[in-house]
Amino acid sequence: MMDADSFTRYVASFVEELVSSGVEKVVISPGSRSTPLAILMAEHPSLTCYINIDERSAGFFALGIAKSQNKPVALLCTSGTAAANYYPAIVEAHYARVPLVVLTADRPHELRDVGAPQAIDQLHMYRNYAKWFVDLALPEENQSMFRYAKTIAARAVGTATANPAGVVHLNFPFREPLVPNTSLPDLWTKLDNRGTYLHMAKSNSLISNEELDSISHLLNRHSNGVIICGEHENDNIASEILALANHLKFPILADPLSQLRAGKFNPHFVVESYDSLLRDSEIQKVLKPTVVIRFGAMPVSKPIMQMLKNNPDIIQIVVDNSGVYRDPTLNASYFITCDEVIFCKELINKIEQKPINAYYQAWHEANHIFWKRIDEELQQTTEMFEGKVVKELQTYLPSDSNLVVGNSMPIRDVDTFFGHTDKDIKLFANRGASGIDGVVSTALGISVEQTNPTYLLIGDLSFYHDLNGLLAAKMNQLNIVILLINNDGGGIFSFLPQSKEEKHFETLYGTPIGLDFSKVVNMYHGHYTKTESWEDFRVSLLESQTKKGLQVIEIPTDRSTRVKVHRDLLEIVSREIRSVLKNYEG
Repeated sequence: MMDADSFTRYVASFVEELVSSGVEKVVISPGSRSTPLAILMAEHPSLTCYINIDERSAGFFALGIAKSQNKPVALLCTSGTAAANYYPAIVEAHYARVPLVVLTADRPHELRDVGAPQAIDQLHMYRNYAKWFVDLALPEENQSMFRYAKTIAARAVGTATANPAGVVHLNFPFREPLVPNTSLPDLWTKLDNRGTYLHMAKSNSLISNEELDSISHLLNRHSNGVIICGEHENDNIASEILALANHLKFPILADPLSQLRAGKFNPHFVVESYDSLLRDSEIQKVLKPTVVIRFGAMPVSKPIMQMLKNNPDIIQIVVDNSGVYRDPTLNASYFITCDEVIFCKELINKIEQKPINAYYQAWHEANHIFWKRIDEELQQTTEMFEGKVVKELQTYLPSDSNLVVGNSMPIRDVDTFFGHTDKDIKLFANRGASGIDGVVSTALGISVEQTNPTYLLIGDLSFYHDLNGLLAAKMNQLNIVILLINNDGGGIFSFLPQSKEEKHFETLYGTPIGLDFSKVVNMYHGHYTKTESWEDFRVSLLESQTKKGLQVIEIPTDRSTRVKVHRDLLEIVSREIRSVLKNYEG
């Protein structure tokens, strides 16, 4: 049996290398079997620990931290169903390419599959959602085991952060006694005088000259092109895409999560209204491109997806450094595995700068008319309408802030109504699996770095799904403003064919829950405000900027009128755009 001191050094070796490899933060869900890791992580001077009792919320909380900082975050829980509760966040992290190192404690091998309490089969429990899984060896009393622990830690971080970033799952079988000896001298001593025991180098994919020539010849033949930019993991890509758009004179259809709708740059080539424009068949006929260059994930917009899916003659060039195939249209003509920044720079050097043509002008004019008329129409709107909430946020949110957007209708409203702003507002959403669970916890994870204020725009059903997540704000003294759109049910279904099934619609899809959210906000020591008018909303939003802690501003809206208001508004705008674009037909 391993003595307590050697056992402590084994676990400490793992924790030390985790930190040396780049992990700065860990989210811990308390439990007994994970005691050795939890105590030594809390002891490490360079590791920040966050306690999150509910494992499902903890998983999304860790995901939010990793997403906002673009750094790996560790996630620790005890054995049994605790680990199963991480599953939704792990699925999201996998598809959203967020680096998480998941550490699950386990019973030793002799207590598996024998009816021991709190023992389930944890081997490969996350299956293909984990990039790498290791069921670690039981600790032994020899120096090689310390090296083994360090090597596993370094490989875990390196694998989680390598392109595409994702989840690594390490399963730790521990025998009792579980409490480490934290009084050992030189607990964090480096082995073999190495700063980092194992350095995992990262690499970038380059485009070959042959591929570059092929793409260059193609783009020289086509001038009616667009760049589509979805959510991406590369912080340096925005400026390069803007430069490429200027060189090719291709408009950029910029998803809200592309980070190309906000910031101090020339937005001349950015089109934010494409979702509404492409819904109209007459407008789409004029604006349909012959060639598309796509960066990042497929955008939120359904009309973009349908246009690309229904028109296989459009030449699609998908650029993705990870080499992981992402084209749900199944019509891509080129799939380029290359660093996106390098791709843009090489293409600019290869192709002569193009002049502005009538196709680009059509996009630019349609986008200009859309925002001019939308602003005019929304100024006259007195009803508490979700689209106007988004426009008001754009006006009143401070610069250098984070806006986290819930799934279902909020992200679609942001896609439609969030135009360009000079403010440095960074937008986040869980669009990997696009679920409505865990959004509150993700937003709180994003709020951890409190240099920038964090706001969350969320619907009532999604808010209800993650009420447990609010505890993290209280326990970790986090500041967040939650803008709660309450239409008492699932608003997105009113836009779908199910809305015609009147007999069962409210029960199966509308799902009104009729909750008084003020009580749960008070339970978590938050500040709650309910707005009844636009003036109330503006005052509450501005006052929230001077307060600390958890704040919830509820905005009641009418689900029964939502669809008509939305569609009537877009029809008014589209009618004028159709008239103007007749000059560009043919």
